[in-house]
Amino acid sequence: MAHAWPDNRFTALVGCAHPIVQAPMAGAVGPAMAQAVIAAGGLGSLPCGMITPEKALADAATVGGGPLNMNFFCHSLPEDSDPTAWRAMLAAYDADYAPDYSAPPPPVRAPFGEAMCAVVEQVRPAAVSFHFGLPDERLVGRVRASGAKVIGNATSVAEAVWLAERGCDAIIAQGLEAGGHAGWFLPAHPAARLGIFALIPQVADAVQVPVIAAGGIGDARGIAAAMMLGASAVQMGTAYLHSPESLISAAHRKALASEAARRTVATNLFTGGNARAIPNRLIDDLGPVNGAVPAYPDGAAVIAPLRRAAEAKGDPAFTPLWSGQSAPLCRSMPAAELTRTLAGEALALLNGDAR
Repeated sequence: MAHAWPDNRFTALVGCAHPIVQAPMAGAVGPAMAQAVIAAGGLGSLPCGMITPEKALADAATVGGGPLNMNFFCHSLPEDSDPTAWRAMLAAYDADYAPDYSAPPPPVRAPFGEAMCAVVEQVRPAAVSFHFGLPDERLVGRVRASGAKVIGNATSVAEAVWLAERGCDAIIAQGLEAGGHAGWFLPAHPAARLGIFALIPQVADAVQVPVIAAGGIGDARGIAAAMMLGASAVQMGTAYLHSPESLISAAHRKALASEAARRTVATNLFTGGNARAIPNRLIDDLGPVNGAVPAYPDGAAVIAPLRRAAEAKGDPAFTPLWSGQSAPLCRSMPAAELTRTLAGEALALLNGDAR
């Protein structure tokens, strides 16, 4: 027997069949995954924060039709980030890995600007989501004029209200369980962040737009619970990392399936930003947070030579093994099959058909 979702505001907003958003995980997702999720009825996402405008256009063209979300960062670049102390600490590993410090640094994680805005105007995706707040009003206006729905990311009720006041069409409520970077942007201590099931109902009560729950949702039980608490949709990342379409390394896949995936920590060691990952040698040696790491995103460039040298040996000692707290709940299956399976199981739970 077919059933409808209890809240169709988000699906109606972006034009997808199921209220499941594949998280835009930079470095781990390409057009193949987004295309598969769209084909299965979800909202596929392209991460655009670490690629060029030309690459973003090419990826969007590869995805083709259907409801697509393009995701961008809108952080402020640090003005006086000093890498000296952090470089000195990392030098302790030079003898083991012989990093090449003469190699070009990786591209800087650039905030959303004119060039990427022009990409949005050309692609005209169903949605554009922003991490770390919003870009300036003029750019947001151009995004909205392209026909895209604007989605913001909140880690607190205050951030959700801020985003709603600035006209976001939907708001991601990101709990502390989420893998990768926390999208917080209003002044707050990381230790004060809320878990997803405390955050969802408070955000849903505070704003009138659809709420997308993100963080620690790895199976149909999490989807159903989020919707019972007031979410109109869920955004799932770690669940899709297990899919064959994921671009992560073999070492990352192995870590996701290991006992260590039950012990994820919020760390600043890899980029300078607060992000959840599976512990590796660097975290075990230095602890998850260190004040010597330059501010986000400059920390990524400092550790890049060591990361490249270790990865060449198949060693993830300095690789950010991003993962949310839901990794042990996830299953490995193609992205389209996963989307359909999760949707069917969640609908069964919500409609009392689960056995």
